[in-house]
Amino acid sequence: MLHVDLDQFIAAVEVLRRPELAGRPIIVGGRGDPSERAVVSTASYEARVFGVSSGMPLRIAARKVPDAVILPVDHEAYLAASETVMATLRAQPGATVQVLGWDEAFIGTATADPEAYARQVQAAVLDRTQLHCSVGIGDTLVRAKVATGFGKPAGIFRLTVGNWLEVMGPRPTRDLWGVGAKVSGRLAKLGIHTVAELAAADPLDLVPEFGPRMGPWYAELGRGDGATVVDDTPWVARGHSRETTFQQDLTDPLQVDGAVRELAARVLEDVVAEGRPVVGLTLKVRYAPFATTTHARKIPETYDRNDILARALDLAAAIEPGRPIRLLGLRAEMAMPEDARKGHTPTRGGW
Repeated sequence: MLHVDLDQFIAAVEVLRRPELAGRPIIVGGRGDPSERAVVSTASYEARVFGVSSGMPLRIAARKVPDAVILPVDHEAYLAASETVMATLRAQPGATVQVLGWDEAFIGTATADPEAYARQVQAAVLDRTQLHCSVGIGDTLVRAKVATGFGKPAGIFRLTVGNWLEVMGPRPTRDLWGVGAKVSGRLAKLGIHTVAELAAADPLDLVPEFGPRMGPWYAELGRGDGATVVDDTPWVARGHSRETTFQQDLTDPLQVDGAVRELAARVLEDVVAEGRPVVGLTLKVRYAPFATTTHARKIPETYDRNDILARALDLAAAIEPGRPIRLLGLRAEMAMPEDARKGHTPTRGGW
């Protein structure tokens, strides 16, 4: 199986629209104004060498690269480019495509020469979209996904059970797909620092720290094991979320009330389009300067907009009065259809 990942996708789309930007450091985020509160959505390779990364406050990124071109996020342009890429992948001989996001997907194929197939995919994407992609080849989804990182930019790399520990064994656990700084820190407290140490761990020893489901899953991840079938069943969203970063901190209760109402209206627009009832709400609050907390509640299945709004406002009652707020977010969890996919390898999702 293959994992295809577009190289610096958003920045590359911007360069296609503005060829004169080729080779320059590009930062995309917010409305393109570093004086506003916003974060980096992506940065070109030329900007990344200065330490700019996704999620970094835009103003800090601008300081790191004073001559960078800073552009606003254009979701519609990226979605259109992504749809063309995915259509190109689906058009490949014998391809089963599992989309992971705008810029990446798995491809299942029975080819006897995956390297040649990968080169064919790269050529097809480049010819159709003028975008470069890297391809990871693996005998599991996890190995294919991790392999892509070694192929960047515009290359091909293969990871299998035969070379997994040779390549990944000495690396820190946070280099694994699905293991971030927090999880790697918890693993370190158990004496597990490298992928090889995680691969050798007894899954039962991880249960007290991570629980009966995630403990064994992390051990499996350390070995690079897991799913071996690419599933093109359409992904079904579990919920929808919206959030707003305020250019000036909110302190007035009336401002907070208005912001929650606006968020609820936007989330409900997304939920109504799904046609499924809401079963849970989560309110995200980021106090100044950068302390984040969430308030969540399961609710009886409901389509009633007024009921959902009332329950969102109930959650907002837990906000500390008078404490400056820089961000609010609201997420609505929906009832899942009976035929929805369950148990698949985790992909990027909302908060």
